[in-house]
Amino acid sequence: MELNLQPLHLPSDNERPIVMAGPCSAETEAQVMQTAQALARKGCHIFRAGLWKPRTKPGGFEGQGQKALPWLKRVKEETGMLIATEVATPQHVELCLKHSIDVLWIGARTTANPFAMQALADSLHGVDIPVLVKNPVNPDLELWIGSMERINRAGIRRLGAIHRGFSSYGGKIYRNSPMWQIPLELRRRIPALPILCDPSHIGGRRELIAPLCQQAMDLGFDGLIVETHHTPDQAWSDAQQQVTPDRLDVILSHLVVRDKQQTVEAIDQLRRQIDDLDNQLIELLSNRMRICREIGRYKREHNITVFQASRYNEILEKRGAQATRCDMSAEFVATVFENVHQESVRQQMKIINQ
Repeated sequence: MELNLQPLHLPSDNERPIVMAGPCSAETEAQVMQTAQALARKGCHIFRAGLWKPRTKPGGFEGQGQKALPWLKRVKEETGMLIATEVATPQHVELCLKHSIDVLWIGARTTANPFAMQALADSLHGVDIPVLVKNPVNPDLELWIGSMERINRAGIRRLGAIHRGFSSYGGKIYRNSPMWQIPLELRRRIPALPILCDPSHIGGRRELIAPLCQQAMDLGFDGLIVETHHTPDQAWSDAQQQVTPDRLDVILSHLVVRDKQQTVEAIDQLRRQIDDLDNQLIELLSNRMRICREIGRYKREHNITVFQASRYNEILEKRGAQATRCDMSAEFVATVFENVHQESVRQQMKIINQ
C-alpha cells in the first residue's frame, strides 16, 4: 500500500531542520515553563514533553498524565511554540485533542503492537493532526510501515516517522542500536515520508547527542527530536540523555545540513565506477556459485554432508584478516561471507536433494 501523504507543515528555520525539543517527562509546571521559555529564547518552534511514561518495570515515575495537559497549553499560549506529546491509548488521544495539542507521536512499545496501533488509528479517524510514529523496539521495518499504514488509513495525511534505534542485548556504545540501514530503506520505499531522528534514545548519553544529530543530517533526515531539560541532572526520568537548552543551541548552531538534491559531475563519475564494480561483483559471485554447485554434485555422488564447519571457519578467519588489511571492518566482511555461504549451502542442498 502506498501512503497518502501531505506535508507536515511543521515550522523550522531555513538554516536548521525541524526540531522538537523539551523534557523527557513533564514533571512540574515550573519545570515545564522554565524549559519552554529557555527553548523559545533559543528560537525553538516545537515543544515536546512526555505526559504518560510507560516504564520497563513498575514503580518508577510514570508521568503526570492528564494533570500536565494544562501546562503544555500554557506553553503554547505564552511562548507561541507548538506543543507535542506521546499517546498510547485512545483516551490519551481524546484528552490531547481537547487540550489543543498540535503534534502527536506514538512510542516504540506501542508501534510494536498492531492491536494498540489499530485502536489509536480508530480514535484518530476524521482528525487532521500531524502524527509521528517511532520505530518498534525490534528491528522490523514491515511492522513499522504497517503501523503507519493503519494511521494513514484512518485519514491522517500529515504523517512522519521517528527513528529512535532498536533494542539489543548486552553491553554497547548506544542505548539503542541505530541500524541506520533500516530508516534508509524506509526512505527508499516511501520517499515522501518525513523522517526525524531521536538521538536522545539512540545515544542514551548526552555526549553522544551532537555526533548523532550530525550523522542524521549527513544521511538526509528531515529533523530531530531532542530531550532537553533546564536542569537535566535532576530530571525524574532519563536524566543522562537530556541536554540543557543552551547545549542544544550549541549543537544546532554547529550542525552542517547537507543538500539532499544537488549532485555534481564528480559524484556521478564515481557512481558510474561503483556501478561497474557492482557488475563485476555479480559476475564474480555467479562464478563462485557455479563452482559451489560443482562441489555440491561431488558431495552428492560421494555421500558427503553439505556443511563443513572447519571450512566455514577457515573462510571467516582468512577473509576477516584480509578485511583489516584492506581498511574494512572484520565484522562487515564476516556478514558478507555469512550471506554468501548461506546461498552456497542453499544451492548445494538443492543439488543433493534432486
